[in-house]
Amino acid sequence: MVAPYIDDIVRSANWAHLPGEQKGLYLCVMTEARRRGLRFAIGGGFASNAYTGMWRNTKDLDLFVLASDREAFVSLLGDLGFADYYAQKPYDRSWIYRGCLGDIIVDIIWQMANHRAPVDDLWLQNGPSIELGNERFPLVPPEETLWTKLYVLQRERCDWPDALNLIGALGPELDWPRLLERMGDDKPLLAAAVSVFGWVCPPRAQALPHFVWKSLCLAPPVNAEARPQFLDSRPWMIPPC
Repeated sequence: MVAPYIDDIVRSANWAHLPGEQKGLYLCVMTEARRRGLRFAIGGGFASNAYTGMWRNTKDLDLFVLASDREAFVSLLGDLGFADYYAQKPYDRSWIYRGCLGDIIVDIIWQMANHRAPVDDLWLQNGPSIELGNERFPLVPPEETLWTKLYVLQRERCDWPDALNLIGALGPELDWPRLLERMGDDKPLLAAAVSVFGWVCPPRAQALPHFVWKSLCLAPPVNAEARPQFLDSRPWMIPPC
């Protein structure tokens, strides 16, 4: 069940600034998938944008799908003129297929790169929907979106700013029991992110449910001013931090 507060945030998401060709291709892919009876949910940067309100332009559309449907999605992209991006830049095909048409990329993802977060039915049915064109399409739930962001901590790329903003935007409303269950043995990774969030934005962190701190063996922060500027002087953290 999606919290009404989260639904309200997603309804206010503005996609009007997407370039027309980009929006048209994304819409074409998703409507064709729907016509063929294929299930998916939009994730990645688009889900983060919708949940936090912080727009970051991207030429990738991440569609999360069941592993059993991946070949059907590869065929769909081929029918629409997309080529395998592997010819331009090799990638690990064990968890993702990347289709490209010009400089626009559609990623078909059935698990995370570390193989610790496979897509299941809850990814596709537990999230809110977002309007694009005259249709509404499902988003990956915020809990799974946060789960995926925690694993992207690389030398060339780090999604933790997205993760911290997700906690800041939706923290009190998240289904924490489900997220904690999802993390399993990787719960210390979530604890690290919540600890950093508590340091960056103590006032907002105090609004997280008490059982979350207890489950992660952490203590809520004491009253203090927010510190996002200590990590980056450019604006990167959403209000109310």
